[in-house]
Amino acid sequence: MQTIKAAVCHAHGEPLVIEDIQLAAPRMGEVEVTLDAVAICHSDISFAEGAWGGPLPAVYGHEAAGVITGLGDGVRGFAKGDSVVVTLIRSCGSCPSCAGGKPTICETSYDGFKNGPLKTADGAPLMQEMACGAFAEKVVVDQRQIVKIPDSLSKEAAALISCGVITGVGAAVNAAQLRAGQDVVVIGAGGVGLNAIQGARIAGARRIVAVDMTEEKLEIAKEFGATDGVLGSLKSPWKAAFKALGGKGADVVLVTVGAIPAYEQALRYLGYGGKAVMIGMPHSGQKASYEPVIMAAVGQGMIGSKMGDVVIQRDIPWMVDLYEQGRLKLDELISGRWSLDQVNEAIADTKTGSAKRNVILFNRTD
Repeated sequence: MQTIKAAVCHAHGEPLVIEDIQLAAPRMGEVEVTLDAVAICHSDISFAEGAWGGPLPAVYGHEAAGVITGLGDGVRGFAKGDSVVVTLIRSCGSCPSCAGGKPTICETSYDGFKNGPLKTADGAPLMQEMACGAFAEKVVVDQRQIVKIPDSLSKEAAALISCGVITGVGAAVNAAQLRAGQDVVVIGAGGVGLNAIQGARIAGARRIVAVDMTEEKLEIAKEFGATDGVLGSLKSPWKAAFKALGGKGADVVLVTVGAIPAYEQALRYLGYGGKAVMIGMPHSGQKASYEPVIMAAVGQGMIGSKMGDVVIQRDIPWMVDLYEQGRLKLDELISGRWSLDQVNEAIADTKTGSAKRNVILFNRTD
């Protein structure tokens, strides 16, 4: 065991506490990564607020990048000193989902409370949430959760790929299987929404309509590839979207916010044979209502997309290459840079809804 600093949640809805915790050495198939950067995702905030339950105390954070500083037995293809991104996608590689190319929905459970590498300073169990626990100086994760990146890629930009980028871009490319020439509506122009817009642009969408509650975000959405913007506060915003699409509905609607009204309105933006992709995560127990007869009559569908249905060993190198070509924006997604001691301020800023992505930098002291 070694001692590191981490932001620990002791009670849902309360500020995180910066304290010393214990981190175990990597076991079979695991690696230790010393982190340079971790971004703040709304999923971290939802967990900290108790939206999805989970054991306490816990360490959140799952959108990270750093350098390998320890290797367990059986690790192949990695070495100390490698620059890597760290994801929450812990997959066994052999269950039906993994064998079918769907590692994001691996069916083998992992208990980060009983079997994770974290302990409190006095040796009590400490939850490694989302198989990462990256609001900390170091993490120990399974080798299948990481992907090597070029040393030249800044860690703050690389960290964004670990969740927000793969979730948004992957939803458009993998889950929606968007074809060139199709029309897309993206509901929500936050961090994931902007990446869904980028994914639709990369896939060759004809028109991309962003829907958000603020004009400022709609303008930002256009910088990432949206062709049109619609205020979600309009009485019937889908009518404005239809107008932008030439009088018809979208082939694909990507719902990137975990808000029930967004889900209940999503189908109104769809055209005949259209498909809604559920990306944003509402709180547990919340429900939306639909009229199935309409969906059946015009051949519409809904699918879920977890982490963009990515295979990280395939998709992350592709996205890094797009970034290096100037075809995928990463640096422009960063709204603010903070130290670990400022994590609660960074979370509060994220909750205002104005931030694209806030990033914790571990070498930052001011």
